[in-house]
Amino acid sequence: MEDDFDFPAAGGMNDEMMDDTPYDAPGTLKVGEEKEIGNEGLKKKLLKEGESWETPENGDEVEVHYTGTLLDGTQFDSSRDRGTPFKFTLGQGQVIKGWDQGIKTMKKGENALFTIPAELAYGASGSPPTIPPNATLQFDVQLLSWSSVKDICKDGGIFKKIVKKGEKWENPKDLDEVLVNYEVRLEDGTLVAKADGVEFTVQDGHFCPALSKAVKTMKKAEKAVLTVKPQYGFGEKGKQASGNETGVPANATLQITLELVSWNIVSNITTDKKVVKKILKEGEGYERPNEGAIVQLTLIGKLQDGTIFFKADPFDFKTDEEQVIDGLDRAVLTMKKGEVAVLTIAPEYAFGSSESKQELAVVPPNSTVIYEIELISFVKEKESWDMITPEKIEVAGKKKEEGNMLFKAGKYERASKRYEKGVKYIDYDASFSEEEKKQAKVLKVSCNLNNAACKLKMKEYKEAEKLCTKVLEMESRNVKALYRRAQAYINVGDLDLAEIDIKKALEIEPENRDVKMEYKVLKEKMREYNKKDAKFYGNMFAKLSGADSKKKMAPKEVAPMTIDSKA
Repeated sequence: MEDDFDFPAAGGMNDEMMDDTPYDAPGTLKVGEEKEIGNEGLKKKLLKEGESWETPENGDEVEVHYTGTLLDGTQFDSSRDRGTPFKFTLGQGQVIKGWDQGIKTMKKGENALFTIPAELAYGASGSPPTIPPNATLQFDVQLLSWSSVKDICKDGGIFKKIVKKGEKWENPKDLDEVLVNYEVRLEDGTLVAKADGVEFTVQDGHFCPALSKAVKTMKKAEKAVLTVKPQYGFGEKGKQASGNETGVPANATLQITLELVSWNIVSNITTDKKVVKKILKEGEGYERPNEGAIVQLTLIGKLQDGTIFFKADPFDFKTDEEQVIDGLDRAVLTMKKGEVAVLTIAPEYAFGSSESKQELAVVPPNSTVIYEIELISFVKEKESWDMITPEKIEVAGKKKEEGNMLFKAGKYERASKRYEKGVKYIDYDASFSEEEKKQAKVLKVSCNLNNAACKLKMKEYKEAEKLCTKVLEMESRNVKALYRRAQAYINVGDLDLAEIDIKKALEIEPENRDVKMEYKVLKEKMREYNKKDAKFYGNMFAKLSGADSKKKMAPKEVAPMTIDSKA
């Protein structure tokens, strides 16, 4: 055969070749087995097993060796005879349809014999003089390798071809700081720009929009070639030459070789993005400190101008005990042993609006501070599953008392966490004795009630309602639970439900002063609502007369009953 023979090109069947009809994968074949692929007569016989489990996808650039014969054994083409592997893009109609369907079932190194009916080859016309009309063909194909080519924006704007696979499975995120090497050329090969060791934040981007889009799809040490259309390059305006960089013409397509050397993971510790952690060195394992853990670390505290105000090696503290600033306390809970990180902490989670005299320098008011930190070791607070029953009850009681102290100090969020932890220690009591169950019930009622008081103070009314309902499931006549649930209902506008709870509480304790005062407030609110309701509906058409009469009102500040300090 001559070198310029174009088989297995699609020939006159390009319209059919672009069809993306799904096919049935042949499943796992044993060597020597044959199975039909899809329902159009294409057959595959496995001659040699491949490696791994991956198979190429549409858009990938595949490299194969093949030998093509007619059913009578007549050979009409062979890349093996030419000594040059055949390359093409899978699923783009560059080859006959039987190839596009069959080769996507192969693994790297696999050798298979495909029997391809005329409808998936050259049809009624054949390919004279070598392929007769309506010929069924056989191809002995070996998949040597392939390069993954992805349309990463799904709009044809950036195609990425992986030329060197990366490590692990993670990809950079918007906040992460990446380190890259890149080379940019025009389609004619003109070098536009080249740089090694460039660092930038993914969401901020660098050079052109394509770089930030591409690195988010890459793994560490991955190298890829990008084909970048103008919308992700420099668009209609192009780019003027500057320094060592050549200009880019308007509407130019770019070829960018990009290598992701490494990156630092950056994350928001708080939802308001005011405590940010950048990992410089990953830690070991998967465990992290819990609340109440004893941690040991090295610590350097700096102002934004570089002034060091604190330095300690080692430095020990107990988490969730306000022994350090809030931002540091929260960040340590996200770290692993051996992890090295830089924390950027806004004033709200640092020293606030007051001047703070530290070990080595004064921290001015409203200062954002930076901590360089390494978590050397930690000892986690004992978990409930590591305790015997008496321990669980004792610790639950301690958590309740800690919560009470925090509540009285106005630290409702931290108090709420203490009550929640107290309940967790004793929530599963199947192995408890009858006496232990009684003790646990008293503590659960008390912790949930006090937590409901915290939630009311924090204006988390739905959570307060749920906690009170839990108590009422254990003690249906608990007046505090009825009272606090009524307050929660009032503050979300469910006045009818609030009235039911208050009336029940008064049936149980008719002289309860707090409940009686709340009932007066509720009735006044209901009267106000009814006046507004009457005025509003007086102007409505008759067809709206059946509208929902459920009484709603705006939230108000609550004054929950005293927290329970018993048990």
